[in-house]
Amino acid sequence: MTPLDFGVPAGSLQNATVELFRRAGWHIVISRRNYFPEVDDDDLRLTLMRAQEMSRYVESGTLDAGITGRDWTLENHSDVEVIQELAYSRDSHRPTRVVLAVPQNSPVRTVDDLNGTTIATEIVGVTRRYLRDRGVNAQVEFSWGATEAKVAGGLVDAIVDLSETGSTLRANGLREVATLLSSYPQIIANRTAYADPGKKAKIDQIAMLLKAALDAGTRVALKMNVPQERLDDIIALVPSVTAPTVANLYGQPWASVEIVVQEREVRELIPCLARAGAVGIIEFPLNKFI
Repeated sequence: MTPLDFGVPAGSLQNATVELFRRAGWHIVISRRNYFPEVDDDDLRLTLMRAQEMSRYVESGTLDAGITGRDWTLENHSDVEVIQELAYSRDSHRPTRVVLAVPQNSPVRTVDDLNGTTIATEIVGVTRRYLRDRGVNAQVEFSWGATEAKVAGGLVDAIVDLSETGSTLRANGLREVATLLSSYPQIIANRTAYADPGKKAKIDQIAMLLKAALDAGTRVALKMNVPQERLDDIIALVPSVTAPTVANLYGQPWASVEIVVQEREVRELIPCLARAGAVGIIEFPLNKFI
């Protein structure tokens, strides 16, 4: 098969994406002077591409597939196949929000108050459609960057920008008025490439394993030994995907129990298991969860 041309988002998502691929089983090496990262897979050819442009190059067929935010696919009106949403961002598992913000002392309280104002944003198309759908007549200007500074300095009345936690907006004295949309990274594919059986299989493989690596990141496995007379009590305590794995210990009236649980549940669960009679409780991380 001809190698699959796959776009890796450069910029704020780059490191998180490379780490996600590592957890999924691919090792990517990026050189400062090279836009074509090395990867330990002869069936995969990578290109670093700005997320803002990714969907255009995937739609045109320059790339067979790639990762970009839902916001940029909508912004570019790109006709691509959306394969898989991936719940990660630069710093966390929070979605990126496209938000409209104004200075703290602005009289604007709702979107309806924006009539006659000037708004700066990189996401011009999404912003204009959002305002049009709500009957708001405002001037939307493209911003090349430092968007928060434009409204803080009085050059525009409001901005539409990307935000995960809102901390950057608050640090610049801004107040959120509305969320236009929420966006996670997506694996997108060129429709012609995805119709090719070989390329489709490769794209689906990447999508499955990246999703599995993400899902594993919020889960852990627990293994413990349980006396047979307490087994039913222990099983009643433990959550599991289907049912716990239970195996008898050789020559002993004990069983070994294994489960996969959400990591956030462990701090409450382990003390309960110990009080119910489980011993030798081991917690270990997972690489993938399918």
